[in-house]
Parts: sequence; structure tokens; C-alpha cells
Amino acid sequence: MPPPRSRPTETGSSRPNPAYLPPCPSETDVREAGIVLKPEENPPFSWPPEVALSQFSGAWWVAHTRSRNEKALAWHLQTKNVQYFLPMTWKVSKSHGRTFRSLLPLFTGYMFFCGNENDRIEALKSNRVANLIAVNDPVRLIRELTPIDILIRQGTILLPHKYLKEGQRVRVIAGPLLGTEGIILHEPEKLRLVLQVDILGQATSVEIDADFVEPIDPA
Repeated sequence: MPPPRSRPTETGSSRPNPAYLPPCPSETDVREAGIVLKPEENPPFSWPPEVALSQFSGAWWVAHTRSRNEKALAWHLQTKNVQYFLPMTWKVSKSHGRTFRSLLPLFTGYMFFCGNENDRIEALKSNRVANLIAVNDPVRLIRELTPIDILIRQGTILLPHKYLKEGQRVRVIAGPLLGTEGIILHEPEKLRLVLQVDILGQATSVEIDADFVEPIDPA
């Protein structure tokens, strides 16, 4: 559960601007684990929110969190001013005639952070981490996470997707994801671009126009 709304961080900052959260589809209630949360009661999905992932400095780690501790770890890292990325998306559900939207981690149980050895120790001291995975290829990780970061900032709906070991690879040739590579899925009347995060063995997908992609010939 997030700390009280009025609680400042140890670096002197207050609650995040809602603009640093994935845009909510509407003003209806937001529910998580039976608790009604306002958008500003969720942590920013990226910290510092105005800094691109490619500009983060230091070593990268993947934090495998304890159950439902992704946001709590994000709050802890923010108070220590540790750079992190917690991709989140809105899940819509209905109950008793009401529509609820829950802001949930895109990759359940995982988040990414960047820094030095002291930052790694701070993550462990939070008691929110089950395991840390050192990232041996940060360039590749940033390349895989950047399109997800861009889409979240735009308010695009991302869906969790199973990791694909094969499929038609394409390259995006127009729009904000220009140059991004992924796997294309053909669904009735639409296409979806699958974006994979190899270190997790997980993926997400987004709807895309056929005119925005071109096939990549296998080597």
C-alpha cells in the first residue's frame, strides 16, 4: 500500500504529478486489491520522470519483487532518488454495474533500476526484493524498454503477451516507434506488434497500422 498522500520523499519532492503516470482512460474509480486509489497515489512509472532511459547512468538490475511489492519498491527507490522503470498499464474490470480501472505492473513481479552499488544495497534493504538479476547487456535492455516507455507516455494501451520464440519479424518505419523491431501478429481486422524483453522472457503487445511496418528478411 502506498504511503500517505501528504508524505514527502527524503529528497524533498512531494507526490508525483499525475502526468508522470500512464494516462487514465477516464475519471471513473481506480481499484487495486480492493482499495480505491487515486491516480496520484501510484508511484511514477519512471524516475526521474523527465529523464529518458537511455540517459540513466550506472549499472542496470532487474528486481524480482516479493508478491505485489512492485509499487512499494518503486516508492522506496524514489525516496532514495534511485533511477527506476516500472512499466504499468490500466486494466478495466466491471463489478455490480460499475467500471473500475486498476493501474497494474505490465510485467508482474518485476521492475528495472539503474545506479551504483549503494543503490543496489538500498533496493535490498527495502525488504521488497526476492532476487536481483544483473543486466549484462544494458544496451540491448534499453533498446527493448524504450518503445514501451514511449508508448506508456503516450497513453497507449499495452497488453501483456506471451513470449514468442518465432514469428514474422518487422521493423516500424513510421511514427514514434520508428526503427523499433518486433514480431507481428495477424488478428481479425487488426495487427498487433509484440515487443519482447528477453531478460524476462516476457512480452507486451500494441495495435499497429499495417502501413507502419515492413517485414525483416531472415538472415
